[in-house]
Amino acid sequence: MEPSLQVERPLSSSQIADLCLAASKLHGVERRSFQAEMTLKYCHGSARMAERVFGWGRERVEVGLAEKRTGIVCVGAQSGYGGAKRWEERQPEAAAALRELAEAHAQQDPTFQTSIAYTRLTAQEAVTQLQQQGFVPEQLPAPSTMAVILNRMGYRLQAVVKAKPQKNCPKRMRFLPTFKPKTASQTMAVSNE
Repeated sequence: MEPSLQVERPLSSSQIADLCLAASKLHGVERRSFQAEMTLKYCHGSARMAERVFGWGRERVEVGLAEKRTGIVCVGAQSGYGGAKRWEERQPEAAAALRELAEAHAQQDPTFQTSIAYTRLTAQEAVTQLQQQGFVPEQLPAPSTMAVILNRMGYRLQAVVKAKPQKNCPKRMRFLPTFKPKTASQTMAVSNE
């Protein structure tokens, strides 16, 4: 039977709730470090007492205490090895060929206000031309994925606009008075005087 351990400094239920809320806002190493600090401060370094008082998982608290004691940070397998690699990383030769192909069809924004290059090359056409260059279909993504890849590379799938025509009539500026030509009767009245 476990000896009854008392919390070193009695905490009110609102203080316990505040500590639990603070721990829930943190993630990963920060959360484990915070839980280890509070366990050392209020629970004599006992992970079981922290589990009972705060409701934290004692395994996570034990990992946090070990990280604090040794100074070695544990890295999870998900963050270290998880996630699928991008197509550009898996197929670097095909990605280089796609970049050359898109560069041949690209044009800078005519206004030069953005760094985005517009291209007439569609995703389906890019897949077709890469197949013609000798890449097998297993190496190439679907056209919808190819569109995402082209956007990620900085090529927007839009028609190239050579130049926008200017409007013929300028906008009237509010601070200028409107000019009204004089009528013939006003002109004759001024000349008779």
